[in-house]
Parts: sequence; C-alpha cells; structure tokens
Amino acid sequence: MRVRKIACGAVRDALVGFGFLALCASIPAQQVLQRDVATVSVEPYAPNIVRVSLSLRHDDAVAAPGFGIRAKASEADWSKSSGPDGDGMHSSVLSVRVAPQGPKHPPTGTQGDIARFFNGTVPWVGLKIATADGKSLVDLQNWSMAEPNYKDGTAALNYDRRPTDPPFYTVSASFSAANDEHDYGMGQNQEGELDHRGHVLHCAHDYNAPSGQSVCVPFLVTNKGYGLIWDNPSRTTASFGFNGENTFSSEVGQRVSFFVIAGDYDAIYRGYRLLTGDTPIPPKSAFGYIQSKQRYTSQAELLGVAHGYRERHLPIDDLVIDWFHYTKMGQMDMDPAKWPDPTGMNRELHDLHFHTMISVWPRFVPDSRYYPTVLKNGWFMHLADGTPTNGLPYDRAGADIDTTNPEAAKWYWNVVKENYVTKGFDAFWADETEPDLPPNGSYFHIGPGTQFYNVYPLFHTSAFYDGMRRDTKQRALLLARDSYLGAQHNGAIFWSSDISPTWDVLKRQVPTGLNFVASGMPYWSTDIGGWQYLPGTHKPVHPPLLDPSDARDNVGGYDDYPELYTRWFQYGAFQPNFRSHGSRPQNEVWTYGKQAEPILEKYLRLRYQLMPYIYSLGYEANQTGAPFMRGLFLDFGNDPQTATIGDEYMFGPALLVAPVTEQGAITRKVYLPAGNDWYNFWTDERLQGGQWITASAPIDIIPLFVRAGSILPLGSVVESTQDKQTIARVRVYPGAEGRFTLYDDDGTTYAYEHGASRLTELHWDDAAGKLTQSGAKAWSGPDQSIVEVVGR
Repeated sequence: MRVRKIACGAVRDALVGFGFLALCASIPAQQVLQRDVATVSVEPYAPNIVRVSLSLRHDDAVAAPGFGIRAKASEADWSKSSGPDGDGMHSSVLSVRVAPQGPKHPPTGTQGDIARFFNGTVPWVGLKIATADGKSLVDLQNWSMAEPNYKDGTAALNYDRRPTDPPFYTVSASFSAANDEHDYGMGQNQEGELDHRGHVLHCAHDYNAPSGQSVCVPFLVTNKGYGLIWDNPSRTTASFGFNGENTFSSEVGQRVSFFVIAGDYDAIYRGYRLLTGDTPIPPKSAFGYIQSKQRYTSQAELLGVAHGYRERHLPIDDLVIDWFHYTKMGQMDMDPAKWPDPTGMNRELHDLHFHTMISVWPRFVPDSRYYPTVLKNGWFMHLADGTPTNGLPYDRAGADIDTTNPEAAKWYWNVVKENYVTKGFDAFWADETEPDLPPNGSYFHIGPGTQFYNVYPLFHTSAFYDGMRRDTKQRALLLARDSYLGAQHNGAIFWSSDISPTWDVLKRQVPTGLNFVASGMPYWSTDIGGWQYLPGTHKPVHPPLLDPSDARDNVGGYDDYPELYTRWFQYGAFQPNFRSHGSRPQNEVWTYGKQAEPILEKYLRLRYQLMPYIYSLGYEANQTGAPFMRGLFLDFGNDPQTATIGDEYMFGPALLVAPVTEQGAITRKVYLPAGNDWYNFWTDERLQGGQWITASAPIDIIPLFVRAGSILPLGSVVESTQDKQTIARVRVYPGAEGRFTLYDDDGTTYAYEHGASRLTELHWDDAAGKLTQSGAKAWSGPDQSIVEVVGR
C-alpha cells in the first residue's frame, strides 16, 4: 500500500476543533478516481468534512460544489492511500475508502436474461465513509444518473432545457441507515413529525404544499455522528429508513454531489457554518416584539398603533408595513393618498424608539415604471424565447426579477435604497422568495429553473444583504419566506408562511420549527395567530378558556380564537423571533378581549425581561452555527426518549418550553429529560429528570422548566431594546455546575465583528454554592442584590 502524508506544518497545528478551515493551497485537495465509465472525486474540507462527487461526465465530477457553499477544500490533516483494497483518504477524524474496480463478468442465468431488457445507468462504486477508528458513518448503496425517459416518467424534463444547456440527468443516491438512526433538518416540512425516519420528504419550495409551505434546505442531521448536505438545488425527494436506506433523488443534475460532516451535533453545526457561512447577529430589535398585520393601510393607522403601545407602556420594537402600500406592483412607491409623508412618519416612529420594516416584492407589472428597464436588460425570469414568465390568466401580478443575475441584483437593491432606505425604513420584508412564479420550465441567468429550482432565496436575500452591508451603517434585517443552503449568512430571519389560524396548524408548527432551525437556520418564527382569514364561525369542542364576547368585532364567530391566539402568543414568546401577523381587522395585544389582554401583556414583558439571555443566545449562534431553539435530541441524545419528541424543546441551555396546542387544555404531559433535575419556572418546584409529568397549564401559563445548573440573567424593565437595560437579577438554579456567556454590544452595527462587544463569563460552583464572573463586569451593585439562588 502506498501512503502519501499531507504535511501542512503550522496550518495543521492551527486547526482548533472540527469546525475551522485551514488552507493548504499548494497541494490539490481532490482525489480523482476512475471506476469504469464513472469519475469519483473525494475532496476534504476539514478533518471532519469530506465532499464526494460522482458522474459519468468527468468535468462535472471534478467541478466545484454548488451554490451556497462558501468554503474552499483543504487537505490539512489528511493523507491519501492506495492499494489492493482500493483508494482512500484519511484524517484524524475520518476515513474514506473507494473500493477498487472489479473485473467485468458478463451476467449469466436469470441475471443475464434480465440484462437483455433492463440495465442500470451507472457502474457500481463501493464507497465507505467511517470514523478514523472504523465506525461506519455512510456507505453508498446505490447511485444513479439517468437520462430523462418515459419509463421513469421523466421524459418531459427535456422540454425544460435549451439546446445550449448541459444535458439533464435525474440523479440519486442511497446511503446506509442504521436501524436506530433518527433524521432531522432538511428545511421546512409542515406535516407534523420531528423525526423524518419512515417518511418521504419533498425538498422543494412549494407555497401550495398541503400541510403548509415547504422550504428546501437539503441539510440532514442525524443521531449517528454525521450530517449530510445534498449538493443539488433541483426539486428533490428524500426518503428515510425504508429498506435500511436514506435515499435522495433530484429531478435534474449532472452529478451526484454530497458532503458528510462527522462528529457530535456541535461539530456538525460548526462544519455547516464553515461550509456555508456564519449567521450574523441580527439587530437587537429583531429579538424584541415585531407587530404586523395584513395590513396597516395608512400612515395614520400605523402611527395610531405605535402611540397605542407607547401610551400603554408595552414593550415593542418593530412595526411592519405589508403589501399594497404601493400604487402598482413593482412601482416601488407609497400611495400618497394614504402615506403622505413616509419620511416624517419614520422620523416620528424613530423618536418613539420603533424600527420600521416594509414589504418589497420582486415582481413588476407591465405598466409599472421599472418594467421597461428590467425587460430591456433581460433581467426577468423568462421563457426560452426571452419572454418574461408571468402567472396569467389567474395571477396578474407581473413577472419576477432574476436576482441570480448580479447586475439585476445590484440594480434591484439600488431601487430599494432609492425608494425606501432614503425614507428612513430600517428593515425589509423580502416576500415571495420561492420565487412566487415557480421556476420550472423558465430560465434564470445561472441556468434552467428546473435545474436550479431552489436557489432563488439565496440570491435574493443576498441582494438585500450585500446592499445593506455596502450602503448602510446598521445591521441588515430581512424577513424571508424561503431559504436555501447559506441563506442564514444573509441577515435573514424566516417564517413559516401563510398558515391557517387553527389548532392543528399551531400543533404542527412546533416540530416544523425545530426541523427548520436544525437545518442550520437559527432564526425562524410563525405568524402568531395564523395569517389566513378567520372562518365566519367556529364552535370549539370544549368550552373556551377565554370569553370572546368583547372581541367580536375582531374574531367574529370564532368562539375559541382568543384562546388560540393567547396560546400561540405564549409559544411565540419563546421563538427566535417574536412576531404577530394575520388577517384579522386588528392585531394588537389589546384587541383580543379583556381576559386575553393581561395574559398577552405578561408574555410581552417576559420576553423583554429575558432579553439579556436571548441576545446572548444570538451570539452563540453566530459563533457556533447551532440553533438556540433546540429539539430535545440535540441536548439529550443519551436519553432515547427524546429522539422523537417534537412538541417541546429547549430555548437556549436553560429553558425547556412545552407549548399548549390543544383547545380547552389546562394541563399537558411534559417529558423532563434524564440526567438533570428540573425546576418549574413559575413555582420553583424541583423535579427529577427522566420522567413524564402532568404539568399545570391554566390559560395564563405555558409549561416552562429550567435545567438545574442554569444561570438565567434577567433584565430591567424597558419598552424597547433601544432603552438601556441593566441586569436586574441573575437567577441560579442549583443542582449542577453551570456556565453562561453573557453577551452585549451596541445592538445596531457590525462593530461586534471587530471586537466591540462585552463578554461576561458566569460560573456557578455548585459544591461551593457560589456564582463568579470574569470578563466585562455585568452589573454594578453587590452580588447579593442581584444574584438569586433558587430554593435558598
């Protein structure tokens, strides 16, 4: 056996953990192998990250990875080998082995008869990826690269390519899946399960998905020590666990390409961060309350809402102007009859310590002022003959700009800047980023929409982010409906689309969100209360827990809607972003009845009380790439009970949240993971982990538990994140050693990227019963006036 060791000297020594890229540019990183007519490329990116690409077309096999991957390959800490057992690459973490090409034996007997009429599309490739000590992670079972054909029902795909485009193939791969493997992530799927095992998932941006909009982020996270990025942007079907395999099949490609990231969950997320970019810390206002509805129709109405919050001294940070503020789709204006002075309005709102967000669609109707410019430059998503794609006859909202074209993207941002930034708007709602007109059969600047079906959100959010980084001093904040690999790097927060206002939808939001954030996208929320219009009447199964009679002008005949909205609001207070939206006549916290109002106020104030804790979680997400709304499987993987629990979650390291999603319920079953004691947040009762309990949940309570050993910093009363907030209390929950990194910065600029921040390391010594701090001093008063040890 021949072994070549890659010696990168100090580069190798500079590696810290699994998540950091060390470049060794002088040595080509790829190992390129030939197996019959197939080319196999093995390419390391870090000691625990490897990319494999297979193709019948050599140049495609060795080409760079697809959109969303920002890192460069690196052989630091890797060696290569070849011998009778095949070719391999090895690091201190991983071993990759490609079996030798076996001799060709013509099939005989039944196999020979079958081969007369049926044959596979590619030669067998024996690929095994294992840990350095031999534990199997991923074995390639099968792969395919099939020309469109009638037998598979794919022949029509060729109508979606032009003669000048590369040939289309349907590509797939099947990987081994252990009997006890559990599978998470893969973007947003609203069917209601957490563990994908035993399910088929359609990874495509689909506004009309039956259970609610699906969003494709093809990043799989497993409990078996690896994550897998499927590097294909076309519509993909993934199935998990059937016949002991995980299978990915993409509609169009010229290769099979995928990344494997090895290690525990922390290493997997650091690897994803390395490959696709970090998650910038949003402005602090984005962690506060975001008030929206469909829609505030005038400047006077919006200012009235703003003053309503300030007069009631309720904490809030952002107000949102939804669609139809313009005179035409794509006009990029504000109807002067309803918005007579946007600049003055924003000045007044800023003085009241509000930020403002406005919805900007990427569509232009033919008689709008910018349509001729976009048309002349060929900047629309278009048909093969160059005609802009439109939605006629049922959709008359024009055509989508193609922001995969860098010139179009730059122009688009400049138009947004000219028409909105100059008027004082702080943030943007980049709506309809599927895009709104599905791209299959149409064409982008980068190629056929059928091949690049899922990438539009990455490019479109980048157009905003790059422009804001270049032209404004404040942090970019975008609200986007859709995502893709790497979109978390574009200052975007995401939401679960135009969901319905029902108990069933609320229940399914919990596992939906946990999988989305597990896909490397830490910021996600729902339209609190649901976006769609309320039904005329709805009679609940159980007597409503809140009286709707004084909110009839808002909720109509939906008798249990104040109860539903209140439960949803409680859940929203423990989402990464806290935003209410929907198609009710009013949507402010005082519009759902006198019984609901004090409960909504309670959770609004609690959100801001927790702001020092929550903002610190944003810093951790920036540093590690990991989500801070976390399925229990992420923190308690040694407890098998947690593998499939999708209706409760950790919010940071301290808080276990168990939303109430059943109408009329005043208790709910909660599992407290093993290995820890837990405290009831509301009563301070201490409970042993590893058990199911029945938690009390009257209408004003969401079951909330704190892990023993937690340090929970609480802030002083403020009405917005622009107010100076001090540390009012630090609650310590004894029973285990505890650490927490308390973080703060200016909350608005990117100065934190250059070290302008304050870090305080808090440490609880459980044996000594003492809390200490190091780094920046977090409070000025004596510890005994700030620190509260629960139960003592």
